[in-house]
Amino acid sequence: MAIYGYVRVSSMEQNEDRQMLAMNELSIPLAYIFVDKQSGKDFNRPSYRELTEKLMPGDLLYIKSIDRLGRNYDEIQNQWRILTKERGVDIAVIDMPLLDTRNGKDLVGTFLADIVLQILSFVAQNLSSRNKNAQEWEKPYKHKVCVSNPEHYVISAVRRREPFHLRFQPKAVPHRQLA
Repeated sequence: MAIYGYVRVSSMEQNEDRQMLAMNELSIPLAYIFVDKQSGKDFNRPSYRELTEKLMPGDLLYIKSIDRLGRNYDEIQNQWRILTKERGVDIAVIDMPLLDTRNGKDLVGTFLADIVLQILSFVAQNLSSRNKNAQEWEKPYKHKVCVSNPEHYVISAVRRREPFHLRFQPKAVPHRQLA
């Protein structure tokens, strides 16, 4: 039985140290840790594919958290089923001890793990959607505005979750001093 680790960050700029530290604490040899710096939208990742080719029945795969496996609800469940049921690999999610297929191999344990997996993969997908929306809202927004006397107004654009708003505020005009 071999012990493997899988680490994934979403981009080259992100740091995988937290996950690598967790793998190191489990004494997983560096040669058995597979790292991808790529989005979790699907499972077409080079290191993940290489890892799944090496996995044999009875092997153990550690991942730090379920969202490191992927972000797509259906694909997470599908990969979990392929690895555990078809390939006979055990998976242990470090941050979620309920998702350790070595424990509770009876009907109740399998049922609980399936429910927790469904909830967590659903949460992972929703977090991904929320992050994408937040990034969309941070993009600069350009909009042409016609005002009859623009030099008298300060125009500020505010972008929120509700529709786009423009604020027109009169400029502070200095009072004429009386002589």
